[in-house]
Amino acid sequence: MYKKLFLLAASASTFALPAHSDEQSAIELEPVIVTTPLKQKFSKIGIPVTVLEGDELVMKMGHTVGDTLEQEQGLSSQTFGPGVGTPVIRGQSGPRIRVLSNGIGSNDVSQLSPDHATSIEPFMVDSIEVLRGPATLLYGSGAMGGVVNVIDNRVPSFMPAKPFGGAFEQSYNSVSSETSTGLKAEGGTGHVAFHLDGLYRDSNNMSIGGQAIDVKAAETTDPSLHVIQNSHGVIPNTNTQTFNGTAGVSLVGDPGFAGIAINQLHNNYGVPPDGSGGPNTRINLEQTRYDFKSELKKPFSFADSLRMRLGYIDYYHTELDGGEPGTAFSNKSYEGRMELAHNPIGPFRGSLGFQALSSQFAAFDFTGAQTIVPQSQISSYGIFGLESFNAGPVTYQLGARVEKSSIDPQTSTNYESPNDLPISSSYNYTPISASASGLWKADKRNSLNLAFTRSQRAPQVQELLSHGFHDATRSFEEGDPNLQMETSYNLDLGYKFKAGWVQAELDLFSNWSNNYIYQQRTGQFVQQNPDTGAADPCPPQDTNCTAVVQSYQADAIFRGYESKLIFPVMENHYGSVDLTLFSDYTRGTFVNGGNVPRMPPLRFGFQWDYTKQQWSGNLRFTRAQAQNDPGANDTATAGYYLLTLSGQYLIEDFHDAKVMLFAKANNLLNENIRNSTSYLRNFSPEPGRGAEIGIRISY
Repeated sequence: MYKKLFLLAASASTFALPAHSDEQSAIELEPVIVTTPLKQKFSKIGIPVTVLEGDELVMKMGHTVGDTLEQEQGLSSQTFGPGVGTPVIRGQSGPRIRVLSNGIGSNDVSQLSPDHATSIEPFMVDSIEVLRGPATLLYGSGAMGGVVNVIDNRVPSFMPAKPFGGAFEQSYNSVSSETSTGLKAEGGTGHVAFHLDGLYRDSNNMSIGGQAIDVKAAETTDPSLHVIQNSHGVIPNTNTQTFNGTAGVSLVGDPGFAGIAINQLHNNYGVPPDGSGGPNTRINLEQTRYDFKSELKKPFSFADSLRMRLGYIDYYHTELDGGEPGTAFSNKSYEGRMELAHNPIGPFRGSLGFQALSSQFAAFDFTGAQTIVPQSQISSYGIFGLESFNAGPVTYQLGARVEKSSIDPQTSTNYESPNDLPISSSYNYTPISASASGLWKADKRNSLNLAFTRSQRAPQVQELLSHGFHDATRSFEEGDPNLQMETSYNLDLGYKFKAGWVQAELDLFSNWSNNYIYQQRTGQFVQQNPDTGAADPCPPQDTNCTAVVQSYQADAIFRGYESKLIFPVMENHYGSVDLTLFSDYTRGTFVNGGNVPRMPPLRFGFQWDYTKQQWSGNLRFTRAQAQNDPGANDTATAGYYLLTLSGQYLIEDFHDAKVMLFAKANNLLNENIRNSTSYLRNFSPEPGRGAEIGIRISY
């Protein structure tokens, strides 16, 4: 009850502050969206876009991409303990979200399974852009949920203002006794620019606001589970250790630039235990990444720019079961893309491009008893185009993409195909996608945007061919080699209003998805044969059983909204105060009945922002309703209240350096939050009450 009274009192206090109705005197610098080929300003894009950069990004920074974005409208994080946090956009996750590093895919295995961390580290990035709608076709027809582009300067694209500069950041988070140290150095002379960065993070087990395991819910979904160990206030085996380092160099001149970079990532994190007393599972991840990036300005008479990207990623992780190697995942991939932005042709502005991806993927058991996914050669080639033109007050954007993708598995003597069907020699698909959008700027205050996208997604290798025990997810995963391509039709309607006394944003969306692919518990349980590694039927009353997770396909509909109101309630010599009211909601249902699993709940709340000279801070309160539509063979999650507080003090000029001191208090009410998008919600709540402090020095 006291929480509801707090919410009402804080909202009512809006009327106690003197609002001012004049137009804002300060001119805000709009971010330029570099993920689109036209590099348009934020206000000129007719699709929902989220941009985090500068001090705002520092204050929201988490140790995963999902953690960093989870407070944004329509976005949440699919956690698998504190070591994993992949982004969820409007209920879509995994293979429907393309996570990019400077326009090239991460190409790890985070799309393939919820226990796999993304290899992109957001700690020292310059900005993060999230796109939905037509522009997502530039990066893959499968990105029907959206694109998350993490942008940094690891391959320098310009000559820095100083021969040598950089940044240093040190932070501490009490919720897991986490210490993070980051260092970046950039500079150059003549036509040569360089970039160096490094990160080291070490954390202990994560604190929570109650019991780690919801025993009743866990045993409902898995009747064979017998919980004998259930910690309170902390989740065992959730300590992490991360090292990430990058070196890059470029040749920069008037015609453009060309450069290379190499990145090394080592990440060791634990999976929250299920309380059965069995051995703990940890994941040891290693990746080496090479990037080439170049851009030529006006290379031809008809071209404005020619941009090229090439990346090679050598990814490998081992799942350690009780310290012994169990399951392993390997992915070696090449991805390249070329974009040609042409000069205006009449009213048309836009770009054409080509993209290619080739990878060798495998998932296997170290015992040699089974191959979870056969070693497969995965290839994809696509051409795309995006054009924009104005017709009076309306800006139109048209996009199209055609791909040719194939999966060529190599059979092995110890591999049984799903459902005892023979493995095809090759799986071939031709996804075709198209989109159209319009942005109508009725006047300086009002704008309306409408977008329609038709996109297709080919099934991924694990959705087709998985057949084996997966240690980290504690499941027996079954693919379906007969899966068809997904075809999605998405309609987006948005409205924006901007005046001195209020800013308003509303986005409505409806997504019809034919042959939607999803993974869900079947309600069956098996156990692993100690001699052959095969899946045997689970005897009645046996407590050593594993749930079967199957790939399914059905037509589905997703509907929802995102809304935000910003009121400048005070601006005087005491500082400025803004009030933001926000809400978002996604509902996913199957056409033939039933609920799409792991959907985010309805969220709403408010945020107070205060700024005065070097000081700034905010208080944010979020109410998430209960998720009572969890899907078949899954459990509901309770609603929660989330209260956070953050502040920073900025010294613009301290001995030629910029110094920021920041502090954040998270989950001040110490709620034991169960995340409805998480596969581990019954075993791993979200972080409890914690405080983070840090310093960032830029010079």
